[in-house]
Amino acid sequence: MRAVVLIPARYTSSRYPGKPLVPLLGKPMVLWVAELSAKAVGVENVYVATEDRRIANVVTAAGYNAIMTSDRCLTGTDRLAEAALQINAEIYVNVQGDEPLVNPDDILLAIRAKQHNMEEVINGYCWISEDEDPDSCNIPKVITTEDNLLVYMSRKALPGYKDIKCAPKRYKKQVCIYAFTSEELSWYKSFGRKSELEFSEDIEILRFLEIGKKIRMFETQPGSLAVDVPEDVAAVEAALKANKQRYNSAKK
Repeated sequence: MRAVVLIPARYTSSRYPGKPLVPLLGKPMVLWVAELSAKAVGVENVYVATEDRRIANVVTAAGYNAIMTSDRCLTGTDRLAEAALQINAEIYVNVQGDEPLVNPDDILLAIRAKQHNMEEVINGYCWISEDEDPDSCNIPKVITTEDNLLVYMSRKALPGYKDIKCAPKRYKKQVCIYAFTSEELSWYKSFGRKSELEFSEDIEILRFLEIGKKIRMFETQPGSLAVDVPEDVAAVEAALKANKQRYNSAKK
């Protein structure tokens, strides 16, 4: 059962144009993601899906596969659906191009979760840390059943509460690692538009709820940081430096 990683990388981001090529410690962000993905599935199974030749050139020069997609994709998942038509695999893992701290073990967890639940879409989550603000609209909060099926995802701090003594002790947040089949991606794109909830929340996974797909959440390791806006770069670079220092210390 072949599993591939697809990394959607759009140059014309509204909040941060050119984001995939933003240098982090001197290396374009999309290459950090590709390298970590390759540790999980091998270089030959990593593809960057992009609408921009500048990104494709950087990716191929570094030895990775680039798939050109149209510039009319509504979301990263729509872009994946286009790219998947050009790749023969049973499992397509979406790793976001702005997640340069993605853990390869979490990618493997997503693949294993999909292998055991081929009729369900797979998505990651972790617990929001004490340093993060649950009220931040940049952090999608996750509500699941007790057996980790997605109920809803929101930019609001959920679950809510009427009485302070019933307030949740901690919150789950989305980690943007997904696993799909080609059929699921085709259904997603054939919806033809953003669903109303997807449009309001700006959370693309919500479209699957509209087409009746169950979404199974799996827990990833904590410490995920994404680059959503330029102000995020410093924190992500600091985390990358810390990871490199830990790795070098472990080698000694």
